[in-house]
Amino acid sequence: MPARPHGRNHRVSLFTRSRQLSDTTESGAEPDDDTGTAEPEGGGTGTAEPQDGGTGTAEPQDGTAKDAPESATRAQQTPSAPPPATKPGWFGWRRRYPRTARGVSVGTTVLAGALVLFALLVPNRIERIEFASFVRIPAEGVLLAGLLLALPPKPRRITAVVTGLFLGLLTVLKFVDMGFYQILARPFDLVLDWILIENGTDFLRETFGRTGQVLAVTGVIVLFVALLVLTTLAVVRLTNLMVRHRPVAGRTVLILGTAWITCMTLGVQIGTVPVATKGNAEFLGNRVDQVRAGLADARVFEKQASVDAFAKTPPDQLLTGLRGKDVLFTFIESYGRVAIDDPAMAQQTDAVLKEGTGRLKAAGFESRSGWLQSPVTGAGSWLAHSTFLSGLWIKNQQRYRSLTTSDRMTLTKYFGKTGAWRTVGVVPGVRRAWPEGKYFGLDHIYDSEHLGYHGPYFSWTPVPDQFSMEAFERLEHGKKDREPIMAEIILASSHNPWSPIAHMIDWNDLGDGSVFHRIKKEGTNPTEVWKDPEKVRAEYRRAIEYSIRSLTEWVERYGDDDTVLVFLGDHQPVPTVTAGDTGKDVPVTIVAHDKKVLDRVADWGWTDGLKPAENAPRWGMDKFRDRFMTAYGPQG
Repeated sequence: MPARPHGRNHRVSLFTRSRQLSDTTESGAEPDDDTGTAEPEGGGTGTAEPQDGGTGTAEPQDGTAKDAPESATRAQQTPSAPPPATKPGWFGWRRRYPRTARGVSVGTTVLAGALVLFALLVPNRIERIEFASFVRIPAEGVLLAGLLLALPPKPRRITAVVTGLFLGLLTVLKFVDMGFYQILARPFDLVLDWILIENGTDFLRETFGRTGQVLAVTGVIVLFVALLVLTTLAVVRLTNLMVRHRPVAGRTVLILGTAWITCMTLGVQIGTVPVATKGNAEFLGNRVDQVRAGLADARVFEKQASVDAFAKTPPDQLLTGLRGKDVLFTFIESYGRVAIDDPAMAQQTDAVLKEGTGRLKAAGFESRSGWLQSPVTGAGSWLAHSTFLSGLWIKNQQRYRSLTTSDRMTLTKYFGKTGAWRTVGVVPGVRRAWPEGKYFGLDHIYDSEHLGYHGPYFSWTPVPDQFSMEAFERLEHGKKDREPIMAEIILASSHNPWSPIAHMIDWNDLGDGSVFHRIKKEGTNPTEVWKDPEKVRAEYRRAIEYSIRSLTEWVERYGDDDTVLVFLGDHQPVPTVTAGDTGKDVPVTIVAHDKKVLDRVADWGWTDGLKPAENAPRWGMDKFRDRFMTAYGPQG
C-alpha cells in the first residue's frame, strides 16, 4: 500500500505559510480590500481547508514524497467546504460589483487625500484663500508621512488617529479665526474669547429669532463633529495606503522633502505665495505666544489700573469747568473713520456732517472734532465704552471683568463723586440684567424696557435712536427744576446688521413708537442685503447718517446754553464694510453753546465742525478721560 504524506510535515508547511502571510500583512503588505482581510484565491473564506476529508485534523502517517500524487488525487476528490453564510464586503456589494467597488475605493482615497491637504494648507483668513494656497508643499505633512512610515504598527495606528483628531481641531480653529477676522479683524484668543461665543449666540437670537439661533448652533456642532471624524478617518486611510505601498511612499516622501528644501532655499513662489510652507508650525507657535501673553496680561493690567492721577483729588476740585452744565457722553454704534474717509461713503456722510454743523451753528452751538483709536474693531462695544470712561486700555473680556470688579474710578463716577450732577444711563441695547451698570456709578439706568417704546425691533436694534433721544428728553432732560445731568447714552440704530433702518420723522409724531411698525415694513430685508457687500456698505452709511441726524436734531431742538455734548464712535464696522482697512480710528466731537467750554480745549488742535480733518490729532481712546478731566479741572 503506498505511503501517505507525512502528517507532521504537512502541518508544518501550512503553519509556515500562515505565519508568512501574517508577517507580511503586519509589516505592511496589507490587502487592497477595504475590509482589511486577505481573501484566498478562488473565493474561499480565507482559512486553509483540511486535507483529510474535512475532519480538521491530519493523521500522522509514515510515507515518502513519492506518494504525493495519490494524496493530491484524494484531495481533489474531497468535497469542498460549504460557502460562507455572508459574503465579504458591504453586504456582498463589493463582490457583485468589483469594478464599481474599486472606483469607490479609489475615489474615497482621493477625497481623503484632498481633505488632509485642505486641512494642512487652508489659511485662517478668507481673503488669503486662493488657488496658489493649495498647491504648496507643507513641511508638516512631509514630516508626518515620514514618521508614520517609520513607526511600528501599533504606535503607527495610534499616531494616525491622534494626528487626525488634532488636524481636525486645527482646521476648526482656522475656521473660527476666519469668523473672528470677518467680525473683529483679529484671530480668536484661546484664553480670553470664550465668553464671546455666548455673545454671538445671543446676537443670532436677537437678529434671526430663537429658531435661527437653534439652527445655526446645531449646524455648527454637527459640522464640528463631522470634521473631526472625517479628518481622523482620512489620515488613517492614507496611512494604510502608504504602508501597503511602502517603497513608493518612501520615495515620494523623500522627493517632497527634497523639493521643500529646494523651494524654501530658493524662495520659489506662485505669485506672492511661497511654494514651501511651514504655516501650521508658525500658526501654532503664534497661538502658544498668544496664550502666554493672555495668561500674563492680568498681572500687567493690575499694575496699570493701580495708577490714577485723580484718585486723591478732592471732589470740589473735580470738573469745575463744567459745573452747572448738562454733559452728555454719547456713543454712536460702529461710527468709524471709514464712514468719513471711504470714497463710496464720503460724499453722503460729508453732506450730513456739513448740514449738522450748519444747523447747530444757526442754533448757537459750536463744535470741535478729532480722532480716537478704539481698542476693538467690528464688535465689542462694551470694551470701547469702558476704555473711554476708565482711562485704561480694555482690549479683552478678561480686562473688562477685572475692571468692573475693581474700584477704578471712571469718568461717570467722577461726575457722581462731585455731588454736582445726577448721573443717568440711556442704554436701549440692554435687554436683560446688566450688573456691570452699577460699576459705572450711574444713579439711574434706562434700558430698552424702560423707555416707553412700543414699536418693533429693527433687527438687533430694540429702540430707534430718535425715540431714545426723545425718551431721554421726556424722562430726564425736559423735567423742570432739576439738577444738572451727566448722561451716558448709547445709540444702537447703527449696530450690525443695519437692515432694516428707521428714518427721521417729525418729533411730534413719535408717540409711543407704534409709528415705527410702518417704517420697518418700508425698510430692507437683511437676508437680501447681506448677499451683496455693496448693499451692506450702503445700509451702513444710511444707519450712521440716521444716528447723526437723531443726535444733532435733538441738540437743535432741545439744547440750551448749558448743554455740552460729547459724541463719538465706539469702533469701526466689520471688514465687509471697511473693505480690508484694519484701522481702528473713530471720530469724536464736542458740541457746546457756551464758548468758554470749547476755549478750554483750544490747545487740543481739533477741527472746527462735526467732521475731523484727515490730519486732526489722533489719541488712544484710553487717553481721553485724563485729558478731559485736566481741561475742565481748576487748572484747565
